[in-house]
Amino acid sequence: MGAMDKRPAEAEKPQATPAPGPARAPWLIVLAACAGQFLVVLDVSVVNVALPSMRAGLRMDAEQLQWVVNTYTLTFAGFMLLGGRAGDLFGRKRVFLAGLGLFTAASLAGGLAQEPWQLLAARAVQGTGAAVLAPSTLTLLTTSVPEGPARARAIGTWTAVGAGGGAAGGFVGGVLTDALSWRWVLLVNVPIGVLVLLAVALRLSADHPAGGARRLDVPGAVLVTGGLGAVAYGIVQTEAAGWTEPVTLVPLLGGLALLGLFVAVESRAGAPLMPLRLFRLPSVSAANAAMFVCGAALVSSWYFMSLYMQNVLLYTPLQAGLGFLPHSLSVVAGSKLAPRLMHRIGARNTALTGVALAACGFLWFSSVMAADGGYAATVMGPGVTTMLGTGLLATPLASLATSGAPHRDAGVVSAMVNTSRTMGGSLGLAVLSTVAASRITGEAPDALAPGYALAYRTGAVVLGCCLVLVALTLPGEGRRAR
Repeated sequence: MGAMDKRPAEAEKPQATPAPGPARAPWLIVLAACAGQFLVVLDVSVVNVALPSMRAGLRMDAEQLQWVVNTYTLTFAGFMLLGGRAGDLFGRKRVFLAGLGLFTAASLAGGLAQEPWQLLAARAVQGTGAAVLAPSTLTLLTTSVPEGPARARAIGTWTAVGAGGGAAGGFVGGVLTDALSWRWVLLVNVPIGVLVLLAVALRLSADHPAGGARRLDVPGAVLVTGGLGAVAYGIVQTEAAGWTEPVTLVPLLGGLALLGLFVAVESRAGAPLMPLRLFRLPSVSAANAAMFVCGAALVSSWYFMSLYMQNVLLYTPLQAGLGFLPHSLSVVAGSKLAPRLMHRIGARNTALTGVALAACGFLWFSSVMAADGGYAATVMGPGVTTMLGTGLLATPLASLATSGAPHRDAGVVSAMVNTSRTMGGSLGLAVLSTVAASRITGEAPDALAPGYALAYRTGAVVLGCCLVLVALTLPGEGRRAR
């Protein structure tokens, strides 16, 4: 992700130099960052395999089931900028502990839920905790490792662990649901969270927060979360009411108005949640746009793969979880390979390769996903292709999106990376679920498969748009010197 114009990068370099922070135990910084990232990403996907069991256990309808995923991702995306800025102002260790504590407590509440609304409320609080925690995981690395190959390797490890969390979610969810119950896909976070909390609290030294007034832009966070939630709700309503009914138009237009108001507030705020000046850096603006568009397709991939395996191929949760293992290995391999490719062919070309592979995987899915499909050709082959591409594109986009930014904005820039991907994923899931529902005609496997295939075909178009976006907007750097 060093693919940016050299002169602006050099101008910003004095500001981007890491400030003294909690560097007493570098291995602990990496371990804490990776553990936190693993948990928050795991919980985006771990519930997918458990969704049918949740539906039966809590008597949920199809719309509520989608919100088990979307409630988490929307609050995660909406409050992540606030979490990133909080880390800049109050210290990354303190904010890391606060976010992980809230995430762990909400996981306990969700695992003990007895009604659908209790589960959805717990997922919303869990997403808020993840939003506070996630930016600190990347910022701990970017403020401790200088820009260059070392940071690329550190971010590659962070990306691989995060990608592994997303990929392992299917396997972990399947094993826990089949062996215990769906509740353990949430309760498993509690002992892990407590252990990480104790380790970080006792062993990681405190960092030095930014000086000046410690003001958080809470109105900005509320506006962006409310806007995204309203837009996603409006999109979901199109499934039953169409695009022209008030029940659809009111939340859609209201959500867009809230997002427009968010931009207006940020342009005038003294301490904005998302400083618009950061988008003057070409690498930051282009990489975050690409993250958003890619996330719109890729986050939903796990959702539809899980439903296809269980509802069409009639796999048990354990079988579906085991079916995700090759995907997990593929996405981790892509994430670890990405820094080497970045060194040889540049960040933009590495990202282009990843997006192209992911698009090919989606097209493959859409062409073979049928009621009589088999695992190797219908799930494993296209899934491994998609996830290898996902691993390759994530590291260069994350690295470029955080390069050249002033140190005082390290937290919010790191938050923007996760926010862009998760915001895209939330809205993408709402859109692709509606697209799939338009082709689904019943509960039988042959009635469900065409809808899932259409969702992947639409996702392939989205990734094609992302390919054009990356090619035209990401700054090029040519071949790096070895």
